Amino acid sequence: MKIAIKGGNKAQRKNVDSLVRFCAGRLMSTRLANTIKLDVILSRTFAKKHGDFGCCEWQDQNYRPKEFKIWVDSKQDPRAFYSTIAHEMVHVKQYARGELKDFSRTIKLCKWKGETIECEKINYYDLPYEIEAHGRERGLFIRWFEQSQWKKCKWAQ
Repeated sequence: MKIAIKGGNKAQRKNVDSLVRFCAGRLMSTRLANTIKLDVILSRTFAKKHGDFGCCEWQDQNYRPKEFKIWVDSKQDPRAFYSTIAHEMVHVKQYARGELKDFSRTIKLCKWKGETIECEKINYYDLPYEIEAHGRERGLFIRWFEQSQWKKCKWAQ
């Protein structure tokens, strides 16, 4: 996996790289992960500008893309920040494996595991791809956290 991380501080960039690699190892095959190019942009103003704490977009093609950008608001508390990274990595997996396909960048229509969904007509928390992402983000974060040296950090207490 080719990862470029912009913004944030040195510690955040190091942790994000570690977490992204951890998530990729749990969510996709090594063969698939090795084809992924990922740009991660850490922004202190993302939530204020966009009303959300994170976003994942494919950059090359809408079916089984291999190039992605993830934006994350770096002003969140550390637990929420790293959980957001894990959440967005689930979306990377969904797109890269062909489970989720947007018909356009505005995401009015998408396909989830072969079924067409009118995304604007369904509550965000009822969208099947968001159910999976929210369900897996916590477990991914906790497993990464437990195997890392970050257990001793102040924010982990």
